[in-house]
Amino acid sequence: MQNHSYSFEFFPSKTAAGVESLAKVSDELSTLNPNFFSVTYGAGGTTQDATIDTVISTQERTGIPTAPHLSCIGSEREQIRDLLMLYKEKGINRIVALRGDLPSGMRDIGEFNFANDLVEFIRKETGDHFHIEVAAYPEKHPQSKNYDLDIENFASKVKAGANRAITQYFFNADAYFHFVDKLQKMQIDIPVLPGIMPITNFTQMARFSDAIGAEVPRWLRKQFESYGDDQESIKQLGNEFITKMCQQLMDNGAPGLHFYSMNKIEPSKTIWNNLGLSD
Repeated sequence: MQNHSYSFEFFPSKTAAGVESLAKVSDELSTLNPNFFSVTYGAGGTTQDATIDTVISTQERTGIPTAPHLSCIGSEREQIRDLLMLYKEKGINRIVALRGDLPSGMRDIGEFNFANDLVEFIRKETGDHFHIEVAAYPEKHPQSKNYDLDIENFASKVKAGANRAITQYFFNADAYFHFVDKLQKMQIDIPVLPGIMPITNFTQMARFSDAIGAEVPRWLRKQFESYGDDQESIKQLGNEFITKMCQQLMDNGAPGLHFYSMNKIEPSKTIWNNLGLSD
């Protein structure tokens, strides 16, 4: 029987109230005994200190392995080297290595051009100490010229030493299966965790999905739109749809689920309970 991996992603807070709230969220979700947590890293490293503090405090408090995001954009080798040493000293052994986004007005991309450069550097500096996750885009990275080039870029991250991938969220399970099938045909066999975004606010979700190229099925969009301001019906449909998609993914070989928690307990936990993952 396949061992599945379950995880939750947080973003670091910039306020004392947010830090306290996130501590409560991570404490609650830790009772589900996930395999790991991850903590995002702002565009161009804008939340670096908050990410470090959140990663270390979350792992120490909950006992759940917690992975910091590391971004190429704006990063220098010495800076990344120091971060790697700090994380090693604090008992962190997972990292999510990303190219990252270039903030508006920022022109210096740093010393790493692509995520595979960062993965290669981490391996060179620390050997096999870190379990490295990288990003995957079943519906193509929004800045990639074409799908095949996107697959080639992914393959370069695997060759550089990535252990596993986490996908951008999606609402079409077939896109995930097609992506994994393409990888298998190229004999790329690292596990690819589906990234799961619970739907609680359709308007925000649709706007963000359009911006990043995550397709919202037409029938689903029309159904949400028909509910207008009926938030309870929107929430119910969102939970039903995401639960069904997760079950389809698991039934057809997905190695687990990575929940984008948005620093909230209930959206992800509701899907978790619907799937009976604590049974």
